Amino acid sequence: MKQPAFVASLVRLAGATLLSLCACASTSAAEPGKDHPLVGRYEGSVLDGYKASAYDEVGLIKEPFQNWGGGKPDLLKVEGKVTLYLYKLPKERSLLEVQRNYEASLKAKGFEIVFSCGTANASCYKPRPGSGDSTTPYDFALAFDDPEWPRLGSRGDYARNYFAVSGRYLLARKSGPAGTVYASIALAEHNADVGNHAFVRVVESKAMEENKIVFLDATAMQKSLAETGRVNLYGILFDLDKDVIRPESQPTLDEMTKLMRNNPPLKLSVVGHTDAQGEAKHNDDLSKRRALAVIAVLVKAGVDPRRFTTRGAGASEPVAPNDSEAGRAKNRRVELIRL
Repeated sequence: MKQPAFVASLVRLAGATLLSLCACASTSAAEPGKDHPLVGRYEGSVLDGYKASAYDEVGLIKEPFQNWGGGKPDLLKVEGKVTLYLYKLPKERSLLEVQRNYEASLKAKGFEIVFSCGTANASCYKPRPGSGDSTTPYDFALAFDDPEWPRLGSRGDYARNYFAVSGRYLLARKSGPAGTVYASIALAEHNADVGNHAFVRVVESKAMEENKIVFLDATAMQKSLAETGRVNLYGILFDLDKDVIRPESQPTLDEMTKLMRNNPPLKLSVVGHTDAQGEAKHNDDLSKRRALAVIAVLVKAGVDPRRFTTRGAGASEPVAPNDSEAGRAKNRRVELIRL
């Protein structure tokens, strides 16, 4: 349905003033109470919640998805600085108007729109064969982005419970010399008492600060095994969500080989550990496969396979809280236990 007057207003909006969106922060590092300078807020919105993480992994909805039978979207996985903003939107403003303003403002700032949809017209979902299109906003709220939004704001409620009437979503991307910035904006419509809200997640993709984990050589491994019967290794890295060992793991693997060669009677249980992201069954299997991959490298280097047992602990034996990337990094490890 054409709306010539509304389209004309969007053209004016994309000009220099962009009156409906304001950026209340002047630096790239958004602080509590300030908006992200590249995204801003819809005019008249009230910031009701904020959270920032220096480095984390996020999955962003990038296309329509199957929402029947437990279907989940194929998410775009990105890493970097993550900031969350929960805004209460002004009354008498439709989600469509807010979405179109965000789209026009982001485009004017050099973003490209990767995906944009609404639940009311079923554009967030893939068509359901043999039946009518789904317009259920709660289905979208259960799936939108990963990890799930924390309980931010004055209501202290899950984000999914804001999507009672309808929802809208857009994902935008801006690439430049300093990296890529993603803006994921989910808009939730509720009843008049709760009001409408905007969930803004900004991911500033950047290189992770490395060399934060202490490297252990064979002597340090042997010392810990002698004193405590176990040792946690953080120098063995894997491809994301796979059991493929990354090349930078070789120094730690070489020290493990040296440990086994210098201590012929030593037998070990090699235990894989993950963080708590993802389903428990998947993590259990992944951690076991990773432990087996480590043993395979040692066996290839000439260590007798009968000197090893293995198991996958998944996320069941954390050594740190899983509510931050620093904690999750400590939980992702390979553990050696003396038998």
